[in-house]
Amino acid sequence: MILRPASFDDAASLAAFGRHAFVAAFGHCYASSDLEPFLEKAYGEPAVRGEIANPWVRIQLATQDDAIIGYCLMHLAAEWPEHARGQRPVTLHRLYVDPARTGQAIGTELMDWALCESRSHGADEVQLSVWSENSGAQRFYRRYGFEKVADIDFWVTSHRDDEFLFSLHPLPCAA
Repeated sequence: MILRPASFDDAASLAAFGRHAFVAAFGHCYASSDLEPFLEKAYGEPAVRGEIANPWVRIQLATQDDAIIGYCLMHLAAEWPEHARGQRPVTLHRLYVDPARTGQAIGTELMDWALCESRSHGADEVQLSVWSENSGAQRFYRRYGFEKVADIDFWVTSHRDDEFLFSLHPLPCAA
């Protein structure tokens, strides 16, 4: 496995991977009238290109044999400043792993990168949202010390999900 930053050359494959990972995990929860517009807005190639170009976004890919097997997307700012516990929070937006590769430490490698990237940016807190019914992801984040700090909404077009806002503050020192 190789970890590396995303480039514009990755936009099409990253868009397809993000779409596939979201649908595999959550597609059953939504009507197609909500899911399809959301997928285009969040994982369409223009959206992914915009994220790659954004200087406040970091995208790290996990690849094997030139194929994406996971990725992590961070915003170097707080999406929920009203819930910030630190002075310089950042937001972990996506940590996706190929569903066929779960349990192979890909998520661990990406989370370790995200925490290191946060520290190198001078952050003192990482915020993330997690679906209220995704107990596996919640366990994963709690192993890193994340705690639930608020109930928030996540919208897939007109469908509202109950989400939990998790926070890691203060950031642990680098190992």
